[in-house]
Amino acid sequence: MLCCGSRSFYLASFLLPAPLRTSACCLYAFCRAADDAVDEGDEPLAALATLMRRLDAVYAGEPEDHSVDRALALIVVQHRLPRELLDALLEGFSWDASGRRYQTLSEVLDYSARVAGAVGILMSLLMGVRSPNALARAADLGAAMQLTNIARDVGEDARAGRLYLPLDWLREAGIDGEAFLARPEKNSAIASVTRRLVEEANTLYERADSGIAELPRNCRRGIYAARLLYAEIGNRLGELEFDSVSQRAIVGKSNKAALLLKTHAANTLSTRYLSAPLLPESAFLIEAVSAVDAESTGADNKHLKAFASSFYHRVLWMLDLFEAQDQRRGKTSSP
Repeated sequence: MLCCGSRSFYLASFLLPAPLRTSACCLYAFCRAADDAVDEGDEPLAALATLMRRLDAVYAGEPEDHSVDRALALIVVQHRLPRELLDALLEGFSWDASGRRYQTLSEVLDYSARVAGAVGILMSLLMGVRSPNALARAADLGAAMQLTNIARDVGEDARAGRLYLPLDWLREAGIDGEAFLARPEKNSAIASVTRRLVEEANTLYERADSGIAELPRNCRRGIYAARLLYAEIGNRLGELEFDSVSQRAIVGKSNKAALLLKTHAANTLSTRYLSAPLLPESAFLIEAVSAVDAESTGADNKHLKAFASSFYHRVLWMLDLFEAQDQRRGKTSSP
């Protein structure tokens, strides 16, 4: 399931230590299942309501009969994952389902904070990193990756009736958003907007490097690999003159291999941007972590702790997860 769902994540995961890779795969499995339920189902709002109910059960220590829910319930306890981060993710999916438009870059970053920044922070928590400065850079990395996704998929999204580019940027370039959706065609104007988005992403990638430098040493290469692989999509877009309407930027296998060889530099990254101001759009995510850390972890979590300590459940969810992987093997999706 992991290798079919996201090839970049799959490649980068090999550079993570085994215990973290297991937790990361559990988190990814839930995120992917939630995304599929909303994006591919006939009733996205009903799917979201179901997902919220499932999260309620997870945080009550009584996950529903889904392997990914049982896996998530374990890592929620082990790593003190705030519910607000997963709620933010589902809120971002709800914005997708409603066909929301974004007037400004800040609104695009609001969306990116939910569907990607939250995941970046969750990954940091799995690594035991809870410093606000480091989490701010993790949110930067998630946002950068999402901006890259948007820049790469301009044409594909438009043909599906979706538009994530800032509408004020489009107006500045002389583009009517609705007219573009009705007839998405490549031109220098839309390419200029795509270029601006890639430039914003590159700024965030540079800031994110300081956060990677704060990760445990045995985790840095895996996260840096994901950062390099995604940033390379932007580089490839530049080679295509930022035309992501008539073609799709793809990082080939040889380029991916070359990038993975560069991950040794993860141990020499600068921390000069570590204390840079956080993105205002991501502030609520970091505040949620601080609130969890300030709370007592005693009796309030007794049901979750009881679940996490159950050897029976640990074995059961692992067997179910392996079975689900086997059943979905061969299903393909975007890299």
